[in-house]
Amino acid sequence: MADKQWFETWFDSPYYHTLYANRSAEEAENFITAISTHLRIAANAKVLDVACGKGRHSKTLAKLGFDVTGIDLSKNSIEYAKQYSCEKLHFAVWDMRETYKEASFDYVFNLFSSFGYFDNEEDDYAAIQAMYNNLKPGGTLVLDYINTEYAVKHMKSREIIPRGDIQFHIQKRLEKGFIKKKIEFLVDGEDYTFEEQLKVINQFRFDEMLGAAGFTLLETFGDYDLNPFNAGNSSRLILVARKA
Repeated sequence: MADKQWFETWFDSPYYHTLYANRSAEEAENFITAISTHLRIAANAKVLDVACGKGRHSKTLAKLGFDVTGIDLSKNSIEYAKQYSCEKLHFAVWDMRETYKEASFDYVFNLFSSFGYFDNEEDDYAAIQAMYNNLKPGGTLVLDYINTEYAVKHMKSREIIPRGDIQFHIQKRLEKGFIKKKIEFLVDGEDYTFEEQLKVINQFRFDEMLGAAGFTLLETFGDYDLNPFNAGNSSRLILVARKA
Protein backbone atom coordinates (compact mmCIF):
# COMPACT_ATOMS: atom_id res chain seq x y z
CA MET A 1 0.00 0.00 0.00
CA ALA A 2 1.35 3.45 -0.92
CA ASP A 3 2.29 5.81 1.88
CA LYS A 4 -0.40 8.32 2.73
CA GLN A 5 0.14 11.90 1.61
CA TRP A 6 0.64 14.53 4.30
CA PHE A 7 -2.90 15.91 4.09
CA GLU A 8 -4.41 12.45 4.56
CA THR A 9 -2.72 12.08 7.95
CA TRP A 10 -2.56 15.68 9.27
CA PHE A 11 -6.13 16.67 8.36
CA ASP A 12 -7.38 13.42 9.92
CA SER A 13 -5.53 14.15 13.18
CA PRO A 14 -7.39 15.67 16.15
CA TYR A 15 -4.41 17.99 16.66
CA TYR A 16 -5.08 19.69 13.33
CA HIS A 17 -8.42 20.88 14.71
CA THR A 18 -6.77 21.84 18.02
CA LEU A 19 -4.22 24.06 16.27
CA TYR A 20 -6.86 25.81 14.18
CA ALA A 21 -9.50 26.06 16.89
CA ASN A 22 -9.31 29.85 16.61
CA ARG A 23 -11.10 29.81 13.29
CA SER A 24 -14.13 31.93 13.89
CA ALA A 25 -17.54 30.37 13.33
CA GLU A 26 -18.97 33.89 13.33
CA GLU A 27 -16.55 34.99 10.59
CA ALA A 28 -17.46 31.95 8.50
CA GLU A 29 -21.18 32.58 8.98
CA ASN A 30 -20.86 36.26 8.09
CA PHE A 31 -18.89 35.48 4.93
CA ILE A 32 -21.29 32.77 3.76
CA THR A 33 -24.25 35.06 4.37
CA ALA A 34 -22.58 37.96 2.54
CA ILE A 35 -21.50 35.96 -0.53
CA SER A 36 -24.86 34.15 -0.74
CA THR A 37 -26.69 37.48 -0.64
CA HIS A 38 -24.31 38.99 -3.21
CA LEU A 39 -24.83 36.04 -5.58
CA ARG A 40 -28.59 36.02 -4.94
CA ILE A 41 -28.62 32.29 -4.42
CA ALA A 42 -32.16 31.04 -4.79
CA ALA A 43 -33.92 29.15 -2.02
CA ASN A 44 -33.47 25.37 -2.32
CA ALA A 45 -30.43 25.76 -4.60
CA LYS A 46 -28.25 22.65 -4.60
CA VAL A 47 -24.82 23.43 -3.14
CA LEU A 48 -21.67 21.30 -2.93
CA ASP A 49 -19.09 22.25 -0.26
CA VAL A 50 -15.80 20.73 -1.48
CA ALA A 51 -13.21 19.86 1.21
CA CYS A 52 -15.75 20.81 3.88
CA GLY A 53 -13.76 19.64 6.91
CA LYS A 54 -16.04 19.39 9.94
CA GLY A 55 -18.78 21.26 8.10
CA ARG A 56 -18.75 24.76 9.58
CA HIS A 57 -19.49 26.41 6.22
CA SER A 58 -21.90 23.66 5.17
CA LYS A 59 -24.00 24.22 8.30
CA THR A 60 -24.40 27.91 7.54
CA LEU A 61 -25.31 27.24 3.92
CA ALA A 62 -28.01 24.81 5.08
CA LYS A 63 -29.34 27.35 7.61
CA LEU A 64 -29.82 29.76 4.73
CA GLY A 65 -32.20 27.29 3.13
CA PHE A 66 -29.99 25.62 0.53
CA ASP A 67 -29.76 21.88 -0.14
CA VAL A 68 -26.15 21.23 0.87
CA THR A 69 -23.73 18.34 0.49
CA GLY A 70 -20.29 18.53 2.12
CA ILE A 71 -17.48 16.28 0.91
CA ASP A 72 -14.02 15.75 2.39
CA LEU A 73 -11.23 13.19 2.24
CA SER A 74 -10.93 13.06 6.04
CA LYS A 75 -13.05 10.24 7.44
CA ASN A 76 -12.80 11.63 10.98
CA SER A 77 -13.97 15.09 9.91
CA ILE A 78 -16.93 13.66 8.00
CA GLU A 79 -17.90 11.41 10.90
CA TYR A 80 -17.92 14.50 13.12
CA ALA A 81 -19.87 16.55 10.58
CA LYS A 82 -22.55 13.89 10.19
CA GLN A 83 -23.99 14.80 13.59
CA TYR A 84 -25.41 17.89 11.83
CA SER A 85 -27.00 15.91 8.99
CA CYS A 86 -30.63 16.66 8.23
CA GLU A 87 -33.00 16.86 5.30
CA LYS A 88 -31.01 19.70 3.71
CA LEU A 89 -27.52 18.80 4.90
CA HIS A 90 -25.57 15.72 3.88
CA PHE A 91 -21.93 14.64 4.15
CA ALA A 92 -19.74 12.09 2.37
CA VAL A 93 -16.10 11.01 2.30
CA TRP A 94 -14.78 11.95 -1.12
CA ASP A 95 -11.59 12.93 -2.96
CA MET A 96 -11.96 16.41 -4.46
CA ARG A 97 -10.01 15.29 -7.54
CA GLU A 98 -12.90 13.03 -8.53
CA THR A 99 -16.30 14.11 -9.84
CA TYR A 100 -18.88 13.55 -7.11
CA LYS A 101 -22.18 13.88 -9.00
CA GLU A 102 -21.95 15.20 -12.52
CA ALA A 103 -24.01 18.28 -13.44
CA SER A 104 -25.95 18.08 -10.15
CA PHE A 105 -25.24 21.35 -8.32
CA ASP A 106 -26.12 25.00 -8.82
CA TYR A 107 -23.14 26.16 -6.73
CA VAL A 108 -19.81 24.67 -5.70
CA PHE A 109 -17.92 26.20 -2.78
CA ASN A 110 -14.24 25.52 -2.02
CA LEU A 111 -13.37 27.58 1.04
CA PHE A 112 -10.60 28.54 3.46
CA SER A 113 -7.68 27.56 1.20
CA SER A 114 -8.88 23.99 0.80
CA PHE A 115 -6.83 23.69 -2.37
CA GLY A 116 -3.18 23.84 -3.41
CA TYR A 117 -2.06 20.82 -1.38
CA PHE A 118 -0.96 18.56 -4.21
CA ASP A 119 2.62 18.09 -5.43
CA ASN A 120 1.52 17.45 -9.00
CA GLU A 121 -0.01 20.19 -11.10
CA GLU A 122 -2.17 17.53 -12.77
CA ASP A 123 -3.97 17.05 -9.45
CA ASP A 124 -4.71 20.79 -9.24
CA TYR A 125 -6.27 20.66 -12.68
CA ALA A 126 -8.17 17.48 -11.78
CA ALA A 127 -9.68 19.16 -8.71
CA ILE A 128 -10.77 22.23 -10.70
CA GLN A 129 -12.18 20.01 -13.44
CA ALA A 130 -14.12 17.95 -10.90
CA MET A 131 -15.67 21.14 -9.50
CA TYR A 132 -16.66 22.10 -13.04
CA ASN A 133 -18.12 18.65 -13.72
CA ASN A 134 -20.19 18.73 -10.51
CA LEU A 135 -21.93 21.94 -11.58
CA LYS A 136 -25.02 22.20 -13.73
CA PRO A 137 -24.62 24.27 -16.93
CA GLY A 138 -24.51 27.92 -15.87
CA GLY A 139 -23.57 26.94 -12.31
CA THR A 140 -21.24 29.02 -10.16
CA LEU A 141 -17.98 28.24 -8.35
CA VAL A 142 -16.80 30.20 -5.30
CA LEU A 143 -13.14 29.46 -4.53
CA ASP A 144 -11.57 31.09 -1.46
CA TYR A 145 -7.75 31.01 -1.21
CA ILE A 146 -5.10 32.94 0.65
CA ASN A 147 -3.53 35.79 -1.27
CA THR A 148 -0.13 34.12 -1.56
CA GLU A 149 1.68 37.35 -2.51
CA TYR A 150 0.53 38.93 0.75
CA ALA A 151 1.16 35.72 2.74
CA VAL A 152 4.75 35.36 1.55
CA LYS A 153 5.49 39.03 2.24
CA HIS A 154 4.22 38.73 5.84
CA MET A 155 5.40 35.18 6.57
CA LYS A 156 6.95 34.54 10.00
CA SER A 157 9.75 31.96 9.85
CA ARG A 158 9.09 30.80 13.43
CA GLU A 159 6.29 31.15 15.96
CA ILE A 160 4.83 29.37 18.97
CA ILE A 161 1.06 28.98 19.20
CA PRO A 162 -0.39 27.89 22.58
CA ARG A 163 -3.60 25.87 22.55
CA GLY A 164 -4.57 24.76 26.05
CA ASP A 165 -1.84 22.46 27.36
CA ILE A 166 -0.19 22.13 23.94
CA GLN A 167 2.40 24.48 22.48
CA PHE A 168 2.67 24.20 18.71
CA HIS A 169 6.12 25.17 17.41
CA ILE A 170 5.73 26.33 13.80
CA GLN A 171 8.45 26.83 11.22
CA LYS A 172 7.59 28.27 7.80
CA ARG A 173 9.64 28.45 4.63
CA LEU A 174 9.19 29.06 0.93
CA GLU A 175 10.34 26.05 -1.08
CA LYS A 176 9.82 25.01 -4.71
CA GLY A 177 6.68 27.07 -5.17
CA PHE A 178 5.09 26.09 -1.84
CA ILE A 179 4.65 27.76 1.53
CA LYS A 180 5.77 24.89 3.76
CA LYS A 181 4.99 24.64 7.44
CA LYS A 182 6.64 22.27 9.95
CA ILE A 183 4.52 21.70 13.05
CA GLU A 184 6.07 20.20 16.19
CA PHE A 185 4.48 19.66 19.62
CA LEU A 186 4.54 17.46 22.70
CA VAL A 187 1.54 15.58 24.14
CA ASP A 188 1.81 13.33 27.22
CA GLY A 189 5.56 13.02 26.78
CA GLU A 190 5.30 12.04 23.11
CA ASP A 191 6.74 14.18 20.31
CA TYR A 192 4.66 14.81 17.21
CA THR A 193 5.75 16.30 13.90
CA PHE A 194 3.52 17.14 10.94
CA GLU A 195 4.00 19.16 7.79
CA GLU A 196 1.67 21.29 5.69
CA GLN A 197 2.21 22.81 2.30
CA LEU A 198 0.20 25.28 0.28
CA LYS A 199 1.02 26.06 -3.32
CA VAL A 200 1.83 29.64 -4.26
CA ILE A 201 -0.93 30.39 -6.79
CA ASN A 202 -1.70 33.93 -7.88
CA GLN A 203 -4.82 35.35 -9.53
CA PHE A 204 -3.48 34.91 -13.06
CA ARG A 205 -2.61 31.25 -12.48
CA PHE A 206 -6.07 30.58 -11.07
CA ASP A 207 -7.62 32.33 -14.06
CA GLU A 208 -5.60 30.04 -16.34
CA MET A 209 -6.64 26.87 -14.49
CA LEU A 210 -10.28 27.91 -14.36
CA GLY A 211 -10.26 28.74 -18.07
CA ALA A 212 -8.71 25.38 -18.94
CA ALA A 213 -11.60 23.61 -17.19
CA GLY A 214 -14.20 25.72 -19.01
CA PHE A 215 -14.95 28.36 -16.38
CA THR A 216 -15.34 32.09 -16.98
CA LEU A 217 -14.01 34.24 -14.13
CA LEU A 218 -16.68 36.76 -13.13
CA GLU A 219 -15.26 38.65 -10.16
CA THR A 220 -12.72 38.60 -7.34
CA PHE A 221 -12.75 39.78 -3.73
CA GLY A 222 -9.92 40.42 -1.30
CA ASP A 223 -11.45 39.54 2.06
CA TYR A 224 -14.51 38.10 3.76
CA ASP A 225 -16.21 41.50 3.73
CA LEU A 226 -16.16 41.29 -0.10
CA ASN A 227 -13.86 44.27 -0.58
CA PRO A 228 -12.08 44.51 -3.95
CA PHE A 229 -9.01 42.32 -4.43
CA ASN A 230 -5.59 43.99 -4.31
CA ALA A 231 -2.58 41.72 -4.86
CA GLY A 232 -0.33 43.71 -2.52
CA ASN A 233 -2.72 44.24 0.39
CA SER A 234 -5.58 41.74 0.39
CA SER A 235 -5.47 38.83 2.82
CA ARG A 236 -7.64 36.55 0.65
CA LEU A 237 -8.22 35.81 -3.01
CA ILE A 238 -11.88 34.92 -3.47
CA LEU A 239 -12.84 33.99 -7.04
CA VAL A 240 -16.32 33.66 -8.50
CA ALA A 241 -16.51 31.77 -11.80
CA ARG A 242 -19.29 30.40 -13.99
CA LYS A 243 -19.60 27.16 -15.90
CA ALA A 244 -20.49 27.65 -19.55
